[in-house]
Amino acid sequence: MPRLLASALQLRRDPRILKLPPYLSLLCIIVGVAWLFLLPLDQYSRRTYISENALLPGQVHTYFSGSDQNVFRAYKHEVNELVNKSNAEINDKLEPIVKDIGLKTARQNFTYRAAGHTYSGENLYAILQAPRGDATEAIVLVAAWENVKHEVNKNGIPLALTLLRYFKRWSLWSKDIILLITPDSIAGPQAWVDAYHDAHNPSHVASLPLKSGLLQGAIAIDYAQERRFESVHIVYDGVNGQLPNLDLINSIVNIAGGQMGIGVALQEMWRHNNGYSDRLRTMLRGMLKQGLGLASGAHSSFIPYHVDAVTLRPFGEGWQDEMAMGRVIEGSFRSLNNLLEHLHQSFFFYLLMQRERFVSIGTYLPSAMLVAANFTIMAIALWVKSGQPAEDASPNTKSETPSSTAAPPTTAERDLFLPLGVVALIQSLSIIPLYLFNHAPEGFLTPLFFTFAILNTLLPPALSQLLTTLPRSPTSEHQYNLIKSFSLLLLGMFLSTLATLNFSLALITGLLASPLTFLQPYKTPGARIAATVLLKTISPTAVLLAAATYWGTDVASVLKEGAVAWHICGTYSPVVVWCVWWPAWVATGVVVLGGRGNNRRAKAKTT
Repeated sequence: MPRLLASALQLRRDPRILKLPPYLSLLCIIVGVAWLFLLPLDQYSRRTYISENALLPGQVHTYFSGSDQNVFRAYKHEVNELVNKSNAEINDKLEPIVKDIGLKTARQNFTYRAAGHTYSGENLYAILQAPRGDATEAIVLVAAWENVKHEVNKNGIPLALTLLRYFKRWSLWSKDIILLITPDSIAGPQAWVDAYHDAHNPSHVASLPLKSGLLQGAIAIDYAQERRFESVHIVYDGVNGQLPNLDLINSIVNIAGGQMGIGVALQEMWRHNNGYSDRLRTMLRGMLKQGLGLASGAHSSFIPYHVDAVTLRPFGEGWQDEMAMGRVIEGSFRSLNNLLEHLHQSFFFYLLMQRERFVSIGTYLPSAMLVAANFTIMAIALWVKSGQPAEDASPNTKSETPSSTAAPPTTAERDLFLPLGVVALIQSLSIIPLYLFNHAPEGFLTPLFFTFAILNTLLPPALSQLLTTLPRSPTSEHQYNLIKSFSLLLLGMFLSTLATLNFSLALITGLLASPLTFLQPYKTPGARIAATVLLKTISPTAVLLAAATYWGTDVASVLKEGAVAWHICGTYSPVVVWCVWWPAWVATGVVVLGGRGNNRRAKAKTT
């Protein structure tokens, strides 16, 4: 045992050990990415199934047809006359129609301000009290006047009114049904659901005069196309990447595909052959939307309040009409009406790659964790390296101290004040871009972005020059190692925590920031230039500009969407970009450029 301990201590002090962490970090990144590409295979994914037996999807006969189509046409005629009218005029016309059905109605005003614009309007909603209920639970039917593409919901509004009139004739409901008509698909639903849970700001959002019980689910109708449709697109992405219970999606797939014979699509994959490539594309599209954290429909605002919700959007050209769409919604409401408790048995964290294929969190989480672990591994290695004696100090120590009287030092004293101060300063500076881009008017976003991009390019050289020319003691190589160590440690800690909340955002940020692990001061001019160019290429501003160019839009529109999502929906993606990724990038730039100056000082000292 003593020999084993002595061998272990010698191995720990072996300088070759410090050469392994970069390879271990690279291995973590490669395995993490490879793990992701294995998920679409049958061996790693699972078939969907219904966990909540009380739902009984597709087990009831639907009766929405016949004379209800004439009612739909009458309501559609009324809606067509309201196109290009103001929000108040639309509600003045729709409210008497809802009251004629025999329901209590109410209105709610809201006003949001973001990116120099005012988002205001008035929600109209009505409550159908359940004949067999006690007003303790409710289901929401949402129909926004405009969808996320700013198209008028010409068939969705009449279909929602027709369904509510149809539901009123039945006495089987054990849960209240709430009809919600909003002027848009983002601000209106967010204001209503915030006020319903008393989480609103009274100065911007009015309280609700009418309420029902606990919301068990919500289904939004986005039916803007005029022609007959072929299939139904289920939109399920929520704010900040949150997802509804998988049982809700599986139930709608079972009702539409199994009972009604209507095709179902996910993530805008209109044609899906269930092959590896289509599965991978569906999964990656879902990850991108989850990572952005933006609202994808009128349903997105409900999910943060643990209200399972989806948006149903017909697409394609086929023989299915509005009555088929109504039967899908009727079957979904009948299933939700059967619930004895809130949906909880199935998955809330999953990746869908086909309507009948998914991956649970236990299978895909290691991918993001491995990418986040590479930062922690390198941070620990730099911490150990910072405690070793400087290379130029070893000869002097050996010449002044006889080997028979004292052993050479194995650790060096760490000066933590300066590295901690630099990292804290950079983290504090991250509040500036977070505040500016979320509060500046839209007209100033473009010049503000490019001004910040120029200052962002100059910030690492300026900080490294400041550290190089300190009057008392210039920054040493060990201190630069500590700066990068603390920065990577924070980055790995943030991303590993974020992976349990928003897997896609953590993985995307980790992959974009992964080159920071390997960048270091280089001695040759060519390597220094290459490292500097790579550093500028992977900066958050450069990636944001490249993404805007790829999507065919300008950077001001991207920043505007982020600001609107920040103020209205509470999206935290900007926090991850500017307060997690950007500080790590700046700290790495300081180390790369400052370490070069440290090498020059070392050479001057030896000469």
